[in-house]
Amino acid sequence: MDVAERCNREIQATIRDLKAVDFELAYLALLTCEGIKPLSRWEKPTDDRTLIALRGMGLYTERIRRKVRLGKAFDETIFSRTCMHLEIYAAHFRDRPVDKSAETVRVEGFLFGYPPCCVSHYVRQPYAPHEFPMQQQAILFHWTCRGCVITPSLIPYYERIHRILQAL
Repeated sequence: MDVAERCNREIQATIRDLKAVDFELAYLALLTCEGIKPLSRWEKPTDDRTLIALRGMGLYTERIRRKVRLGKAFDETIFSRTCMHLEIYAAHFRDRPVDKSAETVRVEGFLFGYPPCCVSHYVRQPYAPHEFPMQQQAILFHWTCRGCVITPSLIPYYERIHRILQAL
């Protein structure tokens, strides 16, 4: 049974509501709901209705206060099928400044379900050239590494979820 068959009408309506807010938010939510991504982060403001919609898809949600380097605080919303991923993220990032350190990239890579080889390569050389077509890269949330053996197996799932979302 595929995603489209499992998505009952209530879930489809919820996904449409999220899609009306932002296509990418709905896409992240569906990828997370289906377990392709263990945890997702939405960095734009969310209202209570959006949180209720995410929870209606069976996702746990939490708002995490972060800071930019100059001290300005903002909230990001994280969501997952498990509380554990939320707890790990919150423990590591709550009230801390946004940074692109190797440690941060590794923690985020693990929590967001990125292939370890891509994470390691990104730490060494961000946005290095690779052989994946840009239309495939565009639907992923990680930068693929050259010669990745994991990403090719993920692409059909990302493509299927993307097509389903476009059709809703």
